[in-house]
Amino acid sequence: MNIGWIGTGLMGVPMAHRLLQGNFPLVAYNRTPAKLEPLRQAGAVVAESVAELLPQCQVVILMLTDAAAIRELLLNDTVRPLLPQHTVIQMGTIAPSESCCLQEDFTADGADYFEAPVLGSIPEAQAGQLQIMVGSTPEQFQQWLPVLQLMGTPQLIGPVGTAAALKLALNQLIASLTTAFASSLSFVQQYGVPVDRFMEILRHSALYAPTFDKKLQRMLEGNYANPNFPTKHLLKDTNLFLKEAVTAGLQVDSLEGVRQILERACALGLADADYSALRVAVQPRSMS
Repeated sequence: MNIGWIGTGLMGVPMAHRLLQGNFPLVAYNRTPAKLEPLRQAGAVVAESVAELLPQCQVVILMLTDAAAIRELLLNDTVRPLLPQHTVIQMGTIAPSESCCLQEDFTADGADYFEAPVLGSIPEAQAGQLQIMVGSTPEQFQQWLPVLQLMGTPQLIGPVGTAAALKLALNQLIASLTTAFASSLSFVQQYGVPVDRFMEILRHSALYAPTFDKKLQRMLEGNYANPNFPTKHLLKDTNLFLKEAVTAGLQVDSLEGVRQILERACALGLADADYSALRVAVQPRSMS
């Protein structure tokens, strides 16, 4: 079975590598051709367009930035006639309402569709240890389980939309926890509290989350290069969560503040930096 892969960003490349290592023939496409080179060298066939990719595969996996990119690449007049008899697996982070609309459109065009967003970063993707949240029918889940298992641990959450909602809920926690930690870290430093003492007490409390230690050194050194997850993508996901949460009637005042901090970090030139760079937007200018 040939697998099509569209989207070779920070996560897409190591995830696609896992399929090649599992001896699945892979056909890959990316709008920036240079990003396909690692997969070409690993044995993937490189397609010059989505229209060239689809006839060579039975299933196509999407790891794209947003729903707009999916629509632009696959739901256009050139590609739509090629969709029948294909399965589309959407693994990026989009809103549940967007995923449900995509399901309707792909189904209308004769394709099968489900969602499988992932939790984890580049090391987990390379090791095949991602948590994969699947929004599908039980039949779809069982059919594609051997493929998904090469990339991590799949769990069936419910129908299309449920896994997308869970993924946004988790990414909201990434934004909120990192902002809260950056604020506390900057605060104690302003008042001369040793960082080691702050962390020692925090680690032995119910307030601790492992992500604090993962981001601590970056924040202390101001080293936000080589991101696992860029600030601009966390801002995108925060905006998606806010839009869906408001529609659901939730109060999101606190997250509005987090969004402002993420927007400020991007405005400071840190859009492509690791998302822990939001600390720059939190701390006083005297510490920057």
